[in-house]
Amino acid sequence: MGAAPRLTLKPGRERSLLRRHPWIFSGAIAEVRGAPQSGDTVDVRGADGHFLAWAAYSPASQIRARVWSFDEAEIPGPDLFERRIGAALDLRRATVPPETTNALRLVHGESDGLPGLVADRYADTLVVQILSAGCERWRDALIAILRERSGCARIHERSDTEGRELEGLSASAGLIAGTAVDGPLEIVEHGIRYEVDVAAGQKTGFYLDQRDNRARVGLLAEGREALNGFSYTGGFALCALAGGARSVLSIDSSAPALELAKRNLALNGLEADRAEWLEADVFGALRGLRTEDRQFDLVVLDPPKFAPTPKDAERAARGYKDINLNALKLLRRGGLLATFSCSGGVSPELFQKILAGAAADAGVSLLLRERYRAAADHPVRIEFPEGEYLKGLLLERL
Repeated sequence: MGAAPRLTLKPGRERSLLRRHPWIFSGAIAEVRGAPQSGDTVDVRGADGHFLAWAAYSPASQIRARVWSFDEAEIPGPDLFERRIGAALDLRRATVPPETTNALRLVHGESDGLPGLVADRYADTLVVQILSAGCERWRDALIAILRERSGCARIHERSDTEGRELEGLSASAGLIAGTAVDGPLEIVEHGIRYEVDVAAGQKTGFYLDQRDNRARVGLLAEGREALNGFSYTGGFALCALAGGARSVLSIDSSAPALELAKRNLALNGLEADRAEWLEADVFGALRGLRTEDRQFDLVVLDPPKFAPTPKDAERAARGYKDINLNALKLLRRGGLLATFSCSGGVSPELFQKILAGAAADAGVSLLLRERYRAAADHPVRIEFPEGEYLKGLLLERL
């Protein structure tokens, strides 16, 4: 490639790159040479002029550049992307047994060395999110490699998130390769069948990161009366019912999600009389259940993201405390609370403190039984802690 535009960092601001963290914030940059455009590859240098990284430039974002490579000889382009995608697929083959599921994350952004690229496989359908200026610049090459290496019959795009807007990119969604699926798209996970809406469902259609945690809740559910808050299309509910729960009340504010959950229940031949569905705001519904003196042996709380960044943590903490406090007041002695946060701005330590505060206000004692994280197809690089966004606790009321 010809001489690339250059970013020179301020003195001392190279430390995060030397630790191989892949983000360069606008405040770290001393000088920009060469007028790079959105998505262009830039040569990142320290204040003393030594090479640090190749990165993708994003003039609209506070994350002004995202690193493609820390190796000066490893020039960003199709050859590098082919190797990175191949390595990502090899990792999935090594960590997710094929009999477990036919739906998994194939590419997980920075953790696979492809910042801003997400690719989720649902049976023979691939759903991609192109969330960074760099990936947008190389869109055609990335999609071609993904289609060839995955062998999927079609590719849907779901680049319709807030993160894309922060990169100065407009939303983009729809079928971009292959022909539309004929009828509902169905996947299997731990022996349970689900219909998935990849065109309009949350995230890319399903919460693949909770796969192992759903299975674990199923193993804990036998004989219990369960409450599933923020139930979406019924993942935790179906696992609990398949695991022998006496009953499951599922609450979600989305009527379409609940309708799909009911179809998933029927798809698996589970008894409808053990499942109760409530379309409601979970915060208000939990308080309402308290006034009805309802009690449960197992409560699952898997809310949406409350804090995308650390600056939102204080507001998010109030929300997490509210739902968990009310859930604890619905939990019988000896009951289990499986509670989660997918907010990157809330650390595992803060989340545990929030739960301790909720327990104190509820006047109950809790035993920490287990900790949860995302499934293995959502890898975390040690130098990129932001990749460990999902955390969960299993708590027993004493």
